[in-house]
Formats: sequence, C-alpha cells, structure tokens
Amino acid sequence: MFRAHKSIAPGAGGCVNVRPMEGPLPVGGAGEVPIPTRRCATLGGPYIRQRLRQAQGICELSTSNRMLLYVVALCLLASSWAQDCQVSNIQVMQNFDKTRYAGTWYAVGKKDPEGLFLLDNIVANFVISEDGQMTATAEGRVIILNQWEMCASMFATFMDTPDPAKFKMRYWGAASYLQTGNDDHWVIDTDYDNYAIHYSCRQIDSDGTCLDSYSFIFSRHPTGLRAEDQASVVQKKTELCLLGKYRRVQHTGEIS
Repeated sequence: MFRAHKSIAPGAGGCVNVRPMEGPLPVGGAGEVPIPTRRCATLGGPYIRQRLRQAQGICELSTSNRMLLYVVALCLLASSWAQDCQVSNIQVMQNFDKTRYAGTWYAVGKKDPEGLFLLDNIVANFVISEDGQMTATAEGRVIILNQWEMCASMFATFMDTPDPAKFKMRYWGAASYLQTGNDDHWVIDTDYDNYAIHYSCRQIDSDGTCLDSYSFIFSRHPTGLRAEDQASVVQKKTELCLLGKYRRVQHTGEIS
C-alpha cells in the first residue's frame, strides 16, 4: 500500500514569496537594491520536482502491479478452462512401475472422503508378490462414533486394470467398513524415491465430476515432502481440482 505524499505549495517549508516594491526605484547610487521576486526558487523548485518524480514513479509502479494482477487472473482463468474436473480426463502416472512403487510410504497430506476415515499416523507398505500381485498393509488412527479412539490395521489387495497406474482396491478384515465396494487406487504421479500422489473417486456425478473422492500425498520420509517436490505436488492437486482441500497428516508414533 502506498501513501500519497502531501503536496507542498510553492513557498512552503520556510520559503517566502516576496512582493516587489511598488513605485519607481531610486536611480543609481547605494539606494538601488535588487528585489528578488521569489526567494524560494532555489529551494522549492528542486524539492517540488523531486516529489513530482516520486509521484510519477508511484503511478508507474501501481500500473505495473495492476498489469501483473491482470496477467495472474488470466492465467488462473486459462487454468480453469483447461481443467474441467472430469474424472475421465484425469491423467495418471505414465509408464507406472509398481515394483519401484513398492515399499513404505508415509501419508503426509490427505483429502478425506465422506464418512469415517483415517485421521493421522498413516503408514502404508506395498508389496509385490512373485506372481506380480500388489498387496498393502496400512495402519492409522481412527475415532469411532466420535468417541472411541483406536488404531486401525488394514490389509488390501489390488486388482490390475488395462492402465498400469490404475487399480481396483479392496480392504479385508476389520477395516472393510472403511470402503464402499472396490475403491479405485490411481497413482497420479510419483518419483518412486520421495513422493507419490494417490487418488480415488467413490462416486461420479451426472456431469462427470467426482462427488466423493479421497486422496493421499505420500512421502518416503515421515517428516514430509522435500522443498523441491512441492511444486509438482501443487500442480497435481490443481489438476485433480482438489487444491486447498488437503490437510496435513501428523506422525507422532503413538498408535502402536
């Protein structure tokens, strides 16, 4: 926010405009004195010109800021046009390698679905069997009926689909109440060594967008994402139309 500078009238700040003497001046001799018509010309002039230049710079900067805002607004509008939030248009990881994906992942961010879901201390371990089937064990803290806190241990199996990055997942055992049939398990993006983004849509609306979805941001490190991975993750959140809908997942180690 810029403050407007108080305008300074000519003659202000100790400068005095001197009125010329009326009548004829004495001719010749010591009685003839020069009468300056504006004693503040040497002080007020440069001072005012400096303030005018500063004001002009402020105006130019304000114009530059307005142009920047216009550009940002246009970029956001273009992004919204490009992303229509259709589930069928969501891009998943290309050339996904589930063998490299296997191992331990810590959920460091999540977007919840409707109903009961894991709260925090969420750790998943993916295993690939000799026949190529992927399974996972996971645990996390849940609260039942807004009253009982417990650690939920889960076992899940994954059924392959024609797309290597898209699976059908089914929970088994006591944790089966957390699912609604065979949930999708889509791997949106991963570098295998540091981060992975998972997505599942449980219910598609009549217009093709998702009514009930959930998503995990996984990290190989319980302390969270590396700084260099943040931009990629934010971009994928935007493409999923879920930017601003995630919450941080804490890892306190208090569920075992």
